[in-house]
Amino acid sequence: MDEDVLSTPGHLISLAARGFVRLSESRLKPLGFGVGQLPVLVALQDGKASTQRDLARFARTEQPPMAQMLTRMERDGLIARTRDPADGRSSRIALTKAAQEAMPEAIAALFQGNNEALAGFTDAEAAQLVDLLRRLIENLDRIASAEVPLRDR
Repeated sequence: MDEDVLSTPGHLISLAARGFVRLSESRLKPLGFGVGQLPVLVALQDGKASTQRDLARFARTEQPPMAQMLTRMERDGLIARTRDPADGRSSRIALTKAAQEAMPEAIAALFQGNNEALAGFTDAEAAQLVDLLRRLIENLDRIASAEVPLRDR
């Protein structure tokens, strides 16, 4: 086999992702946030979701891990839940005032980290990288949705 498995896009992207997680965690932790919470924080800040089901869908995760994360975020004072007036069985989720106030600093820290990680890249190269990664993610999503789990075969 001529190809080095450690030089494949999948492996290199995995290494880059772990590097970004370490960098982001080190900058978000002092602000009371974690990298895994980012999709929830962004969705709630932008008004894109407000129920556990919507947040799980937005974050591309299953309901049980989302429920666990929301429980931790509520415990840490990042979110508050209120009964949904239209459906008493579900809750509406919102950022607390403290989380809202910390978000601009967290977003700035993340952008700074991204800028540092892309040092030496031209604006065109950075934009091309983003485009290529989005296309890769679309391909991976398409493959995953086409595959049938072994238990269903």
